Amino acid sequence: MGETWGFIDSGHNSPAFNMALDELMLEWLSKGEIGPTIRFYGWSPAGISIGRFQDADKKIDFQQASAYGAKIVRRQTGGRAVLHDQELTYSVVVPETHPAMPRSVKEAYLVISKGLLEGFRELGIDAEFAIPETSIEKTESAVCFDKSSWYELLVDGKKAAGSAQMRRKGMILQHGSIPIEIDSVKLFDLFSYPSPGIKQRARDAFKDKAISINAATGQSFDFDRVKGAFKKGFEQGLGIKLEPLMLSEARLLEISQLAETKYKNLDWSHSTEK
Repeated sequence: MGETWGFIDSGHNSPAFNMALDELMLEWLSKGEIGPTIRFYGWSPAGISIGRFQDADKKIDFQQASAYGAKIVRRQTGGRAVLHDQELTYSVVVPETHPAMPRSVKEAYLVISKGLLEGFRELGIDAEFAIPETSIEKTESAVCFDKSSWYELLVDGKKAAGSAQMRRKGMILQHGSIPIEIDSVKLFDLFSYPSPGIKQRARDAFKDKAISINAATGQSFDFDRVKGAFKKGFEQGLGIKLEPLMLSEARLLEISQLAETKYKNLDWSHSTEK
């Protein structure tokens, strides 16, 4: 096994806490306070993360989100909205200058996604990388798992993991969602559609576009089993060893303060972010 990276196992936390910690991991890395690090986490309560430039008012059914108890948070990365519920979420921070990281965003996706590929294999799932068609889709869905991007993971042609990446201060943050179970009724209830008929057609089509770990295996894997598989997967896929990185009381306070001041405010301004 090669280089040692940090590993943060932060458990289930609020959507605001989760996004604050991802931001601070990038900040700590840029200051040299931590090295390349991988984090696994869950969401409690369930959350909807909105892409950095996405218009939440046009995409989210706030009344239904409230009824389901789902909290809405804006993330630093772009892309479409994601429901984070019964899933394992991962985040990776690594310098752009790291010898294993290509300069190209797309090729860096491929490197990191090798960890995901090996994680699925640890669970006995035959996954493959997505190579999207270049054709322009006629309709634009608000839902992330409706469409695959370069080097996201497919199982039986269906999207099994969704990821987003950003670069700031010479650092890379990539994070993503690995559904263990998917409740398509709940998922589509949370998003706005022009009519009930269009929503139902989107829901019906979704079963051919996305798949969860438990649907792919016909088994009932729990969060800890999936976490263990993907920890091994990242070590094998990236050729690294993961060493536990504990969050100090000072860092936990820093995360909580950022969650409170920024991420609990859905409309935090992205226009001034550098």
